[in-house]
Order: sequence, then structure tokens, then C-alpha cells
Amino acid sequence: QGKYDEANRLYERAIAIGEKTLGADHPSVAITLTNLADLLAKQGDSDKAKRLFERALAISRASLGSDHPQTEQIAARMRQTLS
Repeated sequence: QGKYDEANRLYERAIAIGEKTLGADHPSVAITLTNLADLLAKQGDSDKAKRLFERALAISRASLGSDHPQTEQIAARMRQTLS
């Protein structure tokens, strides 16, 4: 559990830095949100994971488009992780 807690803290920090430097709607922020969502799902927090996946997907769709490989990957990871 200690490693998960540390990873969670680092992802949260990376998201904050990304939002500040790149903007909250940058595709790189979406990737970090997706990674944190995966981690939270592994810890059993499916509700928060789903919200983060949805936010990441919305960012990616808006900035890159629905057919972009990153958007498709986020959608696939969301389906796989939350199924």
C-alpha cells in the first residue's frame, strides 16, 4: 500500500504541474490523469477512477479528436480497467 500511496502522490503532483505549465486541457495532462485512474482502479476506487478517465477522455477528444490514437487508447484503457 505504501508504494501505491507514493505513486498516487506523485501522479497528483505531476497533474498539478502539468495543469500549471501546460494548461488543464493539454493532452499530456490527459495521459497523467489516465495513469492515475489506472492506479486508483487497482486500489479499488472505481468511482474516482471513472471520473478521471472521463476527464482524460474529454480532454483528449477536445484537443486531439475522437480518432486520434491517444484518445482511442484512453477509451480502451477505461473499458479494460473498469469492466
